[in-house]
Amino acid sequence: MSVYQRRILPWLIDRGMRNRVMTQYRGRTPPRARGRVLEVGVGAGLNLPYYGDAVQHLFGVEPAAPLREAASGVADAMRFPVSLLDCGAEALPLEPASIDTVVSTWTLCSIPDVETALLEMRRVLRPDGRLLFFEHGRAPDAEVARLQDRLAPVLRGLAGCNPNRPIDRLVEAAGFEFEHIERAYFDGPRFIAFHYVGVARLR
Repeated sequence: MSVYQRRILPWLIDRGMRNRVMTQYRGRTPPRARGRVLEVGVGAGLNLPYYGDAVQHLFGVEPAAPLREAASGVADAMRFPVSLLDCGAEALPLEPASIDTVVSTWTLCSIPDVETALLEMRRVLRPDGRLLFFEHGRAPDAEVARLQDRLAPVLRGLAGCNPNRPIDRLVEAAGFEFEHIERAYFDGPRFIAFHYVGVARLR
């Protein structure tokens, strides 16, 4: 792994995750989590303060050591135990049907093998569990989608982001069905502003 991937890219991701738009919407998803929670792509722990008292234990997946180190300081101040996992979402070190809530915010765009990761999330969820997501992805407008396709190789190389992933179709293909989903443009450049926000359960 290069120095860029090991140190510079995690720093860039963390800076991006702290922008005004993400901070504005960050409180929409984590407060709905219950029980044993898995957060995929916990990063520097920016979501942790938004979780409520219904969380019993949180497992945070983060393969980037610098971000995991930053998250550890936040985790120590939480009211519930937090276990930070040094792994990718494609191979979760958790038992089947052991998690009540999976949380994914602005993460599915960056996982290398997102299809396998979603199947892993499905595997660890209990039958009555929920996937809570707040993700940006492929826009419905043809012109914007074409721009996303052109920019995807550049953004993937620079920031690990695939802006053109059809999040709703990927989630459904992994065996989930939506209890609720919102598809809309939020603030920001249109090629990264189209979002999928909602709740899914096992089908």
